[in-house]
Amino acid sequence: MSAVNETLIRDVVAEVLGRLGNNGATTTTKTSLAPSNPAPKSESCGCGTKKATSAPALRGKFGVFATAEEACGAAQEAFLQLKQGGIAARRKIEEIVKALAEKNAEQWGKIEFEETKIGRLDHKIAKLGLIKLVPGVDWLRPDARSGDNGITLEEYTPFGVVGAITPSTHSIPTLSGNIVNICAAGNSVVFNAHPSAARCAAVAVRAYNEAIYRETGIENVVCIIEKPTLDSFNALCKNEFTRLLLVTGGPMVVKAAMQTGKRAICAGPGNPPVFVDDTCCPTRAAKAIISGAAFDNNLLCIGEKQVFVLDQVADKLMQKMSENGAVKLNPSQLEKLTQAAFTITPGQGGGCAQAHTNKDFIGKDPSVLAQAAGINLPSGTQLLFGETDAMHPFVQEEQMMPMLPIVRVKSVEEGIERSLQSEHNYKHTAVIHSHDVENITAMARALDTTLFVKNGPSPAGLGLGGEGYLSFSIATPTGEGITNPRTFTRVRRCVMVDNLRIY
Repeated sequence: MSAVNETLIRDVVAEVLGRLGNNGATTTTKTSLAPSNPAPKSESCGCGTKKATSAPALRGKFGVFATAEEACGAAQEAFLQLKQGGIAARRKIEEIVKALAEKNAEQWGKIEFEETKIGRLDHKIAKLGLIKLVPGVDWLRPDARSGDNGITLEEYTPFGVVGAITPSTHSIPTLSGNIVNICAAGNSVVFNAHPSAARCAAVAVRAYNEAIYRETGIENVVCIIEKPTLDSFNALCKNEFTRLLLVTGGPMVVKAAMQTGKRAICAGPGNPPVFVDDTCCPTRAAKAIISGAAFDNNLLCIGEKQVFVLDQVADKLMQKMSENGAVKLNPSQLEKLTQAAFTITPGQGGGCAQAHTNKDFIGKDPSVLAQAAGINLPSGTQLLFGETDAMHPFVQEEQMMPMLPIVRVKSVEEGIERSLQSEHNYKHTAVIHSHDVENITAMARALDTTLFVKNGPSPAGLGLGGEGYLSFSIATPTGEGITNPRTFTRVRRCVMVDNLRIY
C-alpha cells in the first residue's frame, strides 16, 4: 500500500468514526456543504506499516501543486469527499464554475491573451461567457426497466480522478468546461495544461478551488501542475489514482495518451472543409463562413479551414465575402504569405514535400498576415481569403490562421471528394452550404464526421446559433464525440429479482 493510499484511508476512517461518535450525527456529511476542519489522523491503520503524513502537505494549496504525485493525491482525497457530499456538492461546484467563468471573463480573457499572444481578446472573453451553456448534473439521468422478473436500474457513476490535458488555444475555456462535465459526473480532476498557457490556467484553478472550498469544504477537487512538462504528463498518466484520461490537443499528445494503457478520451485535431454548391444562398454562405473562420482568428478546431465551391457560384461567393468583412489576396500576395506562413521541407526517399506551419502566424490578426503578404487592410477586416489549388498548404494543413483558401470544383462529386481528402480522415467537422437534400446527404455519408453543419457557421454545431450543447473537447479519435457529463462515468447496473415491480 502506498503512503498516499494509507494516509487517505486513515483520514476517511478517522472522519467517519469521529462523526459516528458525535451524538449519532451521521447525516451531516451528505447534507452540509459548509467547510470543515480536516479529520485527525491516527498513528496507525492497524496493518503494521509505517505511518504516512502526506495529507497536511496537500492542504492550503487550493489545487495548484508542484508535482503530479501531489496533485493526484490531493485529487483522490477530494474525490472521496465529493462522494460524501453527494449530488448537492456536485451541483454547487457546477454553479460556482459557471458563475466565476462569467464574472471573471474579461479579467481571465486578458490574462490568457497576454500569456498566449494568440487569438482575439474579445473572443477570449466571449468564450468564457459561454461556459454557462455546458451541461452539468441534470444531464445524468438513470435508466430503469421493469418487467415480470423485477426491476433493473442503471446509473452513471464516477471513475475517480481524471487526468486532463488542455491546449494553448483555449486554455481557461477548455479547463472550465471540462470541470463542469467531470465534476458533475462525481469525479475530481488534475490538469496538465499546455506550457504556453499554464499560468492563466493556474489562476483559474486557484480561484475555483477557493470558492468551492468556501461553499463545500472540498479543497482540491480541481488540481493543476503549476509548471507542466512532458515528465509531469507522463507522471500524471502513470499515477495509480488516475483512472481516466481526457486529452484535448494535437496528434502527438493524443498518440501519447492512447499508448499509456489507461482509457483515454481524446479530442484530437481537425481540418474542417466547407463545400458550397449552386443551390445555396451565396450571401448567407459568405456570412456564415466568415463568422466561423474568423472566430478567435480561426483557432477553433471546428473552424472552417478550406472552402470547395462549384465553379458556377465561386465568383458570387467571393464577391459576397468581400462585401462582408473579408479581403481577397491576389496570387502574388498569396504566394508571399505562403512563403512566410509555412516552411516547406523536401520529401524523403522521393516522397512529396511537407509543409510545416510557422507558429509565429498561428492565431494572429489578419493585419499580421497582410503585412507578410505586402498589403494594407481596411479597418474591420475579419478574414483573408484567396484562390488556391486543392493541394496548397493552406488547404492541407490545419493552419489556424484567419486566412481561408478557396478551391473551385467542377461537380458536386469532386467537391465532396476534395473535402474528404483534405479532412485527412480526422472525422472531426465538416460544413456544407446547400439546399439540395441529396447533396447534403451524400457529403454527410462520405465524410462521416463527428460534427456536420448545414447552412450555418461551424460554431452552430456546438449550440452557438444551432441546437445542442457546448463543449470545448470533441472526442473524435476515440469516438465519444462532443463530451458531456455522461462521457466521464461508468455504467453500473443494480437488479432486484422478482420484487418491487408494483403492478
